[in-house]
Order: sequence, then C-alpha cells, then structure tokens
Amino acid sequence: MVFSSLPFLFFFMPLFFLLYYLFPLRAKNIILLIFSLIFYAWGEPIYIILMIITSFINYLAGRLMEKHPKQRKLWMILSISISLGLLGVYKYGNFIIDNINHLLSLSIPSLDLALPIGISFYTFQAISYIIDLYRKEVPCEKSFLCFMTYISMFPQLIAGPIVRYQTIQEELKTRKINFSLYQEGLLRFIRGLAKKVLLANNIGVLWNMVQMESSPSVILSWLGIAAFAFQIYFDFSGYSDMGIGMGLMLGFHFNENFNYPYISKSITEFWRRWHMSLSTFFKDYVYIPLGGNRCSKIKHIRNILIVWILTGVWHGASWNFILWGLYYGIILLLEKFVFSKWLEKLPNGIKHLYAIILILIGWTIFAFDDINQVFIYLKNMFFLRGIPLFNMETMYLLKNFFILLLISFLASIPLFNFWKTLKIPKTIKNLCLFIFYLFLFIASIAYLVDSTYNPFLYFRF
Repeated sequence: MVFSSLPFLFFFMPLFFLLYYLFPLRAKNIILLIFSLIFYAWGEPIYIILMIITSFINYLAGRLMEKHPKQRKLWMILSISISLGLLGVYKYGNFIIDNINHLLSLSIPSLDLALPIGISFYTFQAISYIIDLYRKEVPCEKSFLCFMTYISMFPQLIAGPIVRYQTIQEELKTRKINFSLYQEGLLRFIRGLAKKVLLANNIGVLWNMVQMESSPSVILSWLGIAAFAFQIYFDFSGYSDMGIGMGLMLGFHFNENFNYPYISKSITEFWRRWHMSLSTFFKDYVYIPLGGNRCSKIKHIRNILIVWILTGVWHGASWNFILWGLYYGIILLLEKFVFSKWLEKLPNGIKHLYAIILILIGWTIFAFDDINQVFIYLKNMFFLRGIPLFNMETMYLLKNFFILLLISFLASIPLFNFWKTLKIPKTIKNLCLFIFYLFLFIASIAYLVDSTYNPFLYFRF
C-alpha cells in the first residue's frame, strides 16, 4: 500500500484518523502501532516479522546497555552488527553472490529473497537510536510499545525521512494535537500528493517514452534525463511531504527532507538540500566518527569517499549506485580542494548551470542498472554517437510535454515562499489557498481514478 492509492486515501487513512482522535492520548500509540503493522503487512505480511525482530533486538540491546554500563560498547556493536547483517542479507545478498560467481566462475545459488519494503529506513532509525543511546544523547526507552511505534510508524516507514529517536522522544509520550496542527499537516499532505500524482507520475511518462527511443536526438536525451530528474524529485519529496504532513496531523514534528535542491549553485549545496535526513545520518554516524575534516588531508579525503560510496550502496545493490556515489564523492572533493575559489568568482547563473549539468549526469548514472546503458546514454547527451541534435520526435515530445515541464520547473523553485510575502488581505489569501488545495486534491483523485500508472521509485531502496 502506498499513500497515493485510493484504498489508502478512502479507507485506511479515514478509519485510522477516526479511531486515533476518538481514543485518549494513552491509547493513541497502540492505535498507531496496530495500523502501522497493518499498513506494512498489507503488501508484505511475512516481512513484518523481520521488522519486529529488528525492533526487539535494538530495544533489548538498549535495555542491556542501561543495565550493564561497562558493557555498553559490546551491546552497541552487537546490535548494529545484527541490524546491518539483516540489511546486508536481504538487500545485498544476491548482489554479492552474483559477483562472486562472476569473478570466480562459481555457481552459488542465489538467495531469492525479496527486498523488504522500507528496510533501509527502519534499520537506520534503529541504528541511530543505539548510537545516540551509547553517546548518552538520549535516554533508554523502557517501553517496547513506544520503541516499536517509533520504528514502525507508517507515515515515514517506507520512504523516510529518517527520523532520529531524539527528534520525537518527547512526542512519543506527550504530544499536542489541535486543529491548527491538523490543518497544517493536511495541507502539507495534499501538496505532497499532488507532487507525486500530478507531477511525478506524468513527467515519468516522458522519461519512459525517451527510454523507448533507440536513437534519441541529443536534445531529446537531455530532455529525457531532465524528466527523470523531475520525476524522482517530485516522487520522493512528495512522499516525504505526505509523511511529514501526516506526522503533524498525529502531533509529531518530523525533520525536513528536501529544500528545493534544484536551485543549488554547487554540488555541495545540492547535497545540503537533497535527502537531508540521509546526509545528516552519514555525517553524524560515519563522517564525524571517522575524523571528519579534523584530521590530515589524506584521511579527510578518505572520509569523504567512504561516506559517498556508502551513500551509493545504501541506494541499492547494483554497480551503478556505487559508481553514482563515487561520482559525487569525487565532485565534492574537487569542489572542496580545487574549485572552491574558482566557483565563488562565477556569476550565479553560471554556477547554477554548472550544478544542473552535473546533477543530470548523476541522474543518468542513477537511472540505469546496466553500466553499459549509462555510457550509451551519456554518449547520446554529449554528441558521441553521431545522432542528430534535433529531430521530429523531439519536436513532438517537446510540444506535448512543454506545459508539464514548465509547471515542473516552477514547482521545483520556492514560488510558494514568494506567495507568503505578498501583501494581500488575509481573507482573500486564505480563500485562494482553499481553492488551490481543493483543486490539487480533486485533480489528484481524478488522476488516480482514471490512471493505472502510479509507480513509486523509492520502493526499491
């Protein structure tokens, strides 16, 4: 089940909120936990056991760390090893076996294990709790109900943001629920739903059509990867918006995950704006413990490369993701040690163009599991395959998708912030917002009723 589905919007969500608001505060976590388990079991009834096991192991490790303070490090290492071991088996087992078979000419049978939905997200949440507990930055959670609720909370279970325990530890016990917060969360949810359904799904059609072309023109190749860039942004950020919005409706304040990444003027800035909860996780739990930038230059470079290879690996068990992580690691090193002074002197427009070109190259690496396809597509983009700059197919697709591309561009920049600054009477502004959000919701539902194309890219991560 996904948020952008009719069963969720018209059955699961209304029933859940009805019961959630009817019951007193002390019972709300029970309702939230029960519905979270139902939500997860809807698509993967077997793997719910894996999530419960992961939760119990980390909960137990936390209790043992508190009870035996001299053995805190042992229990931390043991719980993290088990969590990463389970993630490794289910997410990377077949990839490792396939590569061993290829390198050593063996025939080890594959594990044939399906990837549990959301395992990357809830594993990292469990690890963040254990490490923060070891550092004495959070208290030990004594209630397994609260801990299981934290791990399995359906608004951010399958696509983040990665919520650290310390972010919502107080709200797990006591939280304010009022109409103002509910309204803010509902509007955020509708905005995210529209991003996902009206923008990501529709611009994804253009990307699919470009991929079907055997020899797309140069311009069409750039148009296609730009469509993918919009699709993955609106798909992922839209889902994050829906999760954050539902969190507000429940009384939780989740951390932001996106901040208009395509307005960036460097790759360094892009990664401060894209998937912020993942970047923060690797910074706090890998980069800084390795020494961060407070070490020799060689070790500093090593730390950056380790973080970005791990970032690539986190996204999937395929060589293109490893290459993608390494690609960004190298660019960030160049920006830090080579390009920094040069970039500062450039006009903002040139800096923005520089960042967008590198981002689109990055999405090309990300989009294709087959490395050969990555290089073929890059050759198409850079005049290296003898294909035309422009053709009739390019004209046809540009004509049909121009309005959608323009809307996608406008939706990827902070126009909404500009609206807030306009000096319009509050009554008129609120009326305009009501009409706008009502239109977004009705249009999104109409699309879902009429369409069968509703992918969610981050299911595979």
